[in-house]
Order: sequence, then structure tokens, then C-alpha cells
Amino acid sequence: MKEIRFGLIGTNFITEWFINGAREVPNVKISAVYSRTEERAKEFSEKFEIYNVFTNLEEMAKSNLIDAVYIASPNALHAEQSILFLQNKKHVLCEKAFASNSYEVNKMIDVAKENNMVLMEAMKTTSLPNFKVIKDNLYKIGKVRRYFASFCQYSSRYDKYKAGEILNAFKPELSNGGLMDIGVYCIAPMVNLFGKPNTIKATGLMLKSGVDGEGSIVFGYDDMDATVIYSKISNSYLPSEIQGEDGSIIIEKINNFNKIELILRTGEKIDLSIKQNEANMCYEVEDFIRLIKENSKEDLDKALKNSKDVIDIMDEARLQIGIKFPADLKE
Repeated sequence: MKEIRFGLIGTNFITEWFINGAREVPNVKISAVYSRTEERAKEFSEKFEIYNVFTNLEEMAKSNLIDAVYIASPNALHAEQSILFLQNKKHVLCEKAFASNSYEVNKMIDVAKENNMVLMEAMKTTSLPNFKVIKDNLYKIGKVRRYFASFCQYSSRYDKYKAGEILNAFKPELSNGGLMDIGVYCIAPMVNLFGKPNTIKATGLMLKSGVDGEGSIVFGYDDMDATVIYSKISNSYLPSEIQGEDGSIIIEKINNFNKIELILRTGEKIDLSIKQNEANMCYEVEDFIRLIKENSKEDLDKALKNSKDVIDIMDEARLQIGIKFPADLKE
């Protein structure tokens, strides 16, 4: 397989994690980086030895220096930027949340199909080896009756918010907030494992800036239920759990799946965990490269359906909670 040359949009810590992961994957090269300011782009490129710098997105999209792009900009920019690169025949790996709403995601998918390019959401957790361990061992807990996921992590930016400085994480114009940034980690594995629920009941705490700080959602399936709790304004140390009639699977942290334990109804405990690469974004890069290489329409459609279902769920939850983004007005 030929080398896949990536361009990067975003120069934050998540992009740094991506670089570390991508450099673990054969046939991948980071070839270019975009930033709004030349100074920041050059600073970032020198730090990571990336030799092509762009401050104009259209020039980057048209460039023959890249084959694919990794998008780690604010959520509100995901759709516009993804569509630009897809139209210029570049594959797109776009950070979660995939876009602001289902309207945007549908447009992204349509453009990807029109141009025969791979579009994938960079949902790290469902690419992790230990998530695949869960899928392989789910039968051991018998009939699944409940999924519970908790991800409550006090944001380092919340103190500044309380002091009167509203950073990107708490801005509705960037389609951010607790559900989009944190809650999605709880919802995506659920959809990947069990599909789209029949019913959704969501509550949340709105902040004055116009985004949610925390929330909880109860989902109904035919023969099981699911509950997720998430927060950017408090911490929780609860594990997540999948309960079955014959046992439970315990997930220490839903955002990294480092430790997975099976507890059977008999009381027997089995550590299912396997060692994962510390640069764990390598796994989503591997999945993305595989989609490009194998050109499997079935696998790509399945991945996009999961992402579409997740954004549909979050649209409905936002509607019930009362979270509105400027991007919603474009529908």
C-alpha cells in the first residue's frame, strides 16, 4: 500500500496525541499542518518536524502534498472543513463530535459518497483493542439487561469560566458543551454494541453561556435499558458496566478502556484486559487506513451509520435539555 500523507487541522493537545499515534502506524506520514496564524503553524511544525505549513484551508485542500486530513478543530467547523477536503478528493478523519447536528453529518456523508472518499469519525474508544475484547466476550454475561456509562471529568477550563472568561469548551457558537465533548464517549460505545435505542429521556444542567455543564440520559431498548451520566463541572470515579443475566463486564474508564473485568454471577472475576499502546490514537488511524486500503463499502457504511445514529441521539437529547447551537439555524 502506498504511503498515506496526512494534513492536520488544529494545533492543540489532541493533535499532538494524534501525531504520536499516527507515527506508530506503517505507511502513514504527517506531511502538513494548518493553523490560522503562520506563527503558530511554524511553531507547531518545527516541534513535530512537519515541513509543510498552511494558513489557508482551500490551498491545503487543493494541495498535492496530502492524501487525507485529520480535523481537530471546534465542533462547529467540522462539517464545513470536512466537505471542503472531500470535494478536493482528500479522505477525512474528523474528531468527535462528528459535527454540530445530523443535518451537517448527512451533508458530510453525501459529499463523501459523491466523491468516493473515505469519511470516518475519530471516535478513539470504539477502535481500541479492549473495546473489541468486550465485543468478543459479551456472550459470556448472557442476555444483556443494562448498559451504564459514566464519564464525569471536571474541565480544566471551568475555573476560568467561573471567573468570567468563557473559553471554547463552553461556547454554544462552537457547538460545544458537556454532551458534545464528554457525553459522546458514553453514547458511542452503546450504539456500537446495541444499536439505536427506541426511546430517549434526557435531562441536563444548562450554564449561562448556553451550553450544558452536565446531564444524564436514559435509553430504552426492546429488552434492556441504558443510562449514561456525563459532566464537565464535576468528577466521578464510578466505573461503567454492562449487566447481563449471567454476569457483568466492568469498564474502569469509558474514555480509554484500559481495564476490563468480567464478573460472573457465581462471583468469579476474570481480567479480560489486554495491553494497549500508550499512543492509543494509533488504533483509529489503523481503522481509517484499513477503510482506505480495503475500500469496503459495507464496513464504511456501518461505521458511518454508527456515527449518524450517535448524532441523531444527541440531537434529540439536546432538544429535550434545551441546548441550541447557532449551527442548528442552518438546517
